[in-house]
Amino acid sequence: MKKFLHAIGLGLFLLAGVGLALSDYDQEREEEDHDYAEQGRPDFTPAEHPGYLQECGACHLAYPPGLLPARSWARIMGGLGDHFGDNAELSAAEAGPIGTYLQAQAADRGARGRARSVAASLGPEQAPLRIAATPWFRRQHHEIPASMVAGNPQVGGFGNCQACHRGAEDGSFDEHRVSIPGYPYWDD
Repeated sequence: MKKFLHAIGLGLFLLAGVGLALSDYDQEREEEDHDYAEQGRPDFTPAEHPGYLQECGACHLAYPPGLLPARSWARIMGGLGDHFGDNAELSAAEAGPIGTYLQAQAADRGARGRARSVAASLGPEQAPLRIAATPWFRRQHHEIPASMVAGNPQVGGFGNCQACHRGAEDGSFDEHRVSIPGYPYWDD
């Protein structure tokens, strides 16, 4: 029994150490993110590829590629026939360069700023199709009630970044520039 209690105590000690290490890691990432914003640089490299801006940006924000890992972009580009309920198929001549661009600029491909935090929040096999499904995104938005965004007809959902983030098109998601339509200034 004594060995069992010792093993449990050791296990709890190790778990607490891992928790502190993760907490320190999160704190370092948040400080790095804050420092980046303080320097006046965007949080993410903004979308720049003309084909991506034209084809994808015609229907929604041309999301900065650093918001998802390369494996997610590959899944998205491979499933354009049913792109969240819409047919967004492109010819191979159009899709190829866009896919190459998205994967090269993805969160896990040496991206800058907060993109590194996005990549670090994901396991090696995780390939979410939605930015809002990343642990990084959920951590950044955990204090915002869904009713303010998904239940807000002026926003429609967490994927409509530019509705609340002034500067989203330029890769800036600074929390001090958030304005949720229909609500007073939001500050967590």
